[in-house]
Amino acid sequence: MSENGSLRRGRPGYDQQGILDVAVAAFNQYGYDATSMGVLADRLGLSKSAIYHHFASKDEILDRALDTALGALEGVLEEAAHPELVDGAAPRRAADRLDHVLRGAVHVLVEKLPYVTLLLRVRGNTEVERRALARRRAFDKRVTALVSEAQAEGSLRSDIDVRVVERLLFGMINSIVEWYRPGGAEDADRLADDVIAIALDGLRMPTSNRVQELLG
Repeated sequence: MSENGSLRRGRPGYDQQGILDVAVAAFNQYGYDATSMGVLADRLGLSKSAIYHHFASKDEILDRALDTALGALEGVLEEAAHPELVDGAAPRRAADRLDHVLRGAVHVLVEKLPYVTLLLRVRGNTEVERRALARRRAFDKRVTALVSEAQAEGSLRSDIDVRVVERLLFGMINSIVEWYRPGGAEDADRLADDVIAIALDGLRMPTSNRVQELLG
């Protein structure tokens, strides 16, 4: 970036974000290791030196791409943890916060589909990838803790291990990258409703059971 924080521009039509979008598409198509700077230069119609004007290395491009996906997902968790910062509402039940995280994750996936697809393909072959995986694990742990809190408050059934619940929920959400196509019949809101209906509603504690538990 330039000193004033704006995106540097090279040839017309290619700022850092434009190069990043093209690079992410190439990484998803060919794989990160198989995508050289020469391949990126060919796809962009730029010289390699023009790319280096924006990014110091291919690793920096990957790091920026993975941070885009992870930052958006972490932002959803922060909104759930601090609902008063979002809509001024009082703190919500854990189950409501979990609902918010799942819906938000679906929106992130739809809005940043190529970036999340790349994130889900990371295997830890480089230091950049290992840092991304560590952030993913931290995200998963926070969601697991939220599931545990929802079980403890009696909102979710407690006969399923919290780690299994988290993996099943995000296994479903993450699988969306394999078949979802932008511009299809379902937008992000409808898709989030469907995920909640299939995944979370089946975990909710029936009202009669919650009353019995409260009465002892």
